[in-house]
Amino acid sequence: MMDPRHRLQQARAEAGYASPSDAARALRDINKNTLISHENGNRPLSRKAAEKYGRLFGVDPGWLLFDGSAGGGGFHEAGSAALVPSPLTVDVPIVSWISAGELGSQDSVVNLSDYPTIPAADLEQGEWIALRVDGPSMNKISPPDSIIFVNLRDKRLVTNGCYVISDETGRATYKRYRPNDKPPFQPASYMEIPPPELEGAITIIGRVKRSMIDM
Repeated sequence: MMDPRHRLQQARAEAGYASPSDAARALRDINKNTLISHENGNRPLSRKAAEKYGRLFGVDPGWLLFDGSAGGGGFHEAGSAALVPSPLTVDVPIVSWISAGELGSQDSVVNLSDYPTIPAADLEQGEWIALRVDGPSMNKISPPDSIIFVNLRDKRLVTNGCYVISDETGRATYKRYRPNDKPPFQPASYMEIPPPELEGAITIIGRVKRSMIDM
């Protein structure tokens, strides 16, 4: 069972920030030292902090504070509702990288109902696909064989956010967005891996909001 600090670490990583420093650089409301203290357990996570992190990282504050498997998790104050994790589970199609690239072409039609699915809980509202990661270029966030969940409706570019993109050849890739770098879509790897060689205009397929791997 994870405790709040581990759930906070997971929420931050799944939001596309590899470290507290990355989150603090990208999000004005984040204080790096405070986030580090919350993540290492030196400072307990308050309701107010959970609400802020929930808003910034796109997760339920109640989930950050309470393990949904504990039963009855939540808290009440006079005049306020309980914060409880959402149990909603959806079946997300697992597509190929070729099909992901085709989603960036206006001329191509991909029938997502043709693909096998994987259940996922507590995803934000959107249109989702899942992809299995191949290779080490994003292993700081998603080791090889991780499953990433991509919101096709979220194409907003956020510094240090992670995205599946395609070029004019229809080739799809998974990279982190760093607008001050050239090119702006970069690997996030413990290895020295060059950025992808993309041809022509780049299309945002969607933002990666969750990465998971079986242990």
